[in-house]
Amino acid sequence: MQTKTDSGLISARLDRLPATRTIWTRVILLSLGGFFEFYDLFFTGYIAPGLVRSHILTATTRGLFGTTGIASFIAAMFSGLFIGTALFGFVADRFGRRTIFTCSLLWYTVASVVMAFQNDVFGLNLWRFIAGIGVGVELVTIDTYLAELVPKELRGRAFAYNQTIQFSAVPLVALLAWLLVPRSPLGLDGWRWVVLIGAAGAIFVWWIRLRVPESPRWLAQHGRLAEAEQVLAGLEAGLVLPPPATPEAGTSRGSFREIWKPPYRTRTLMMIVFNLFQTVGFYGFSNWVPTLLIGRGIAVTSSLRYTFLIAIAAPFGPLLAAGIADKIERKWQIVLAAFGIAFFGILFGQLSVVPVLIVLGVLVTLSANVLSFSSHAYLAELYPTRIRALAVGFTYSWSRFSVIFSSFAIAFFLGHFGVPGVFAFIAGSMLIVMLSIGLLGPKTNNLSLESISG
Repeated sequence: MQTKTDSGLISARLDRLPATRTIWTRVILLSLGGFFEFYDLFFTGYIAPGLVRSHILTATTRGLFGTTGIASFIAAMFSGLFIGTALFGFVADRFGRRTIFTCSLLWYTVASVVMAFQNDVFGLNLWRFIAGIGVGVELVTIDTYLAELVPKELRGRAFAYNQTIQFSAVPLVALLAWLLVPRSPLGLDGWRWVVLIGAAGAIFVWWIRLRVPESPRWLAQHGRLAEAEQVLAGLEAGLVLPPPATPEAGTSRGSFREIWKPPYRTRTLMMIVFNLFQTVGFYGFSNWVPTLLIGRGIAVTSSLRYTFLIAIAAPFGPLLAAGIADKIERKWQIVLAAFGIAFFGILFGQLSVVPVLIVLGVLVTLSANVLSFSSHAYLAELYPTRIRALAVGFTYSWSRFSVIFSSFAIAFFLGHFGVPGVFAFIAGSMLIVMLSIGLLGPKTNNLSLESISG
């Protein structure tokens, strides 16, 4: 029978570990799994011109919620993400981080392959929705998995390096879109090649799975102490370590009701507000940047080339911020990044000189990716192990819900007010992000997960 002390001791032993090669290897392996997830998530905006070129979708919608435009394709993906995070985020708490990490990756890979061979709007959006469910579960699982595997002094850097690797998928998909979308190699539309190339990454799933252990914290919470001890023994092998800190007590069971009780109620409401509005800036730019450049009078082929140049910056946001990830309080990293998106985005909407647009696009991208890694780390820190995946999934699902409607809103602003109108909408959303985290967010840097969760 598991005791509170057993679970607390496992966590205390994890938090005393130094930054060893074994820990960083596991961070890298998890991040490689996330690489394919980000590829699937971000190809939406880059293949959009190809879907229009193939006469499957239109650039704008015939009505606010029209189903034939790019906005419907984006909405289909994020509807699936909403279902995956809101309704199935708990499965990683029930069945384990390792198992769900693998299953969800296989799920969305198969769905994407089927989607690549669709020829009508209904089939395209249906399979994009199904893929979105798998990606949503994967997003929740990786964040909880990573937060639980690394010591408290490394969480910021671990998430920074994690997202550096994951965001490396963005320039790759942008390059492939630039090279393939305007063409039809072997008679197959270029956008289909972009989707299928990403799906081929599933062959690495089992290799990654065999080399990443289950979360010791999750094992301890479920009474599997012998297995948790085995994982910890591998991490501690050959190290001279100080005695673990006094274990912090915790319970082994959690429920959805718990996220609405103090101290989690305020955090839950704060993260719902944050997630409703942060995606307006993040996906409002990344999903629409080729279309926004076309809206500035730039041809499709040139738009994809410039988009690739902007996308090269994607991994560098979290990489450049890795040095300060555990030095500047996490909440203020989020606030500063949101300000950067708003400020550089407003300038992007006002100017039309191509080199300046590229520079501003890079700065928006860097800001957005710092926002991403810091907020992913932050959310995973706010709740205890027993409800971490459930709480992360539920609060994060509101960002997926937001994109469903904000994609149509951006299409509306683009059609009626042009690119400046889109960025005015984004800036207003970023202000709400800054206020919600800045005023309500607790401090988390260099604190144990158990002490943060109370």
